Amino acid sequence: MVRCVLFLLGLCLAGTLAAAPAVERLLVHKQERRLDVISAGEVIRSYRVALGREPVGHKQQRGDNRTPEGIYHIDWRHRSPRYNLSLHLDYPNLKDRAEAWERGVDPGGMIMIHGTPVDEEYPEWFFRGLDWTNGCIALDNADMQELWDLVPDGTRVEIIP
Repeated sequence: MVRCVLFLLGLCLAGTLAAAPAVERLLVHKQERRLDVISAGEVIRSYRVALGREPVGHKQQRGDNRTPEGIYHIDWRHRSPRYNLSLHLDYPNLKDRAEAWERGVDPGGMIMIHGTPVDEEYPEWFFRGLDWTNGCIALDNADMQELWDLVPDGTRVEIIP
């Protein structure tokens, strides 16, 4: 009897583990304002996103309000009192730092995928359809919670124009 229960418990656990797809990368389409979650080569989720206030072009330097373009990785996460949940990208990468050094500018940093502000003056719906960040990628808070649960640290994030 005990062996049977353990076997069934093993099947239940295996089924639970199999239900959560392994995320291989995130693909951000800046022009479409869309973030795709990709597993086994297939898009398993898509989210509407907001970008930096200057959404066209690659981030050049600190304070330009652009969202970077290129390949990055989620290197840590944070529960933010200001922006709900946040996934930090390893921007600037070596290429970004080298290009900024050649121009004699600071490339900036702290690029995150995050939720919308928790602010009584500006409810979440206020931000829909706006590019309002300083260069980050923002989702509404329910979508951000789902993404937070799906995506492990180390996940590749590709940001394309």
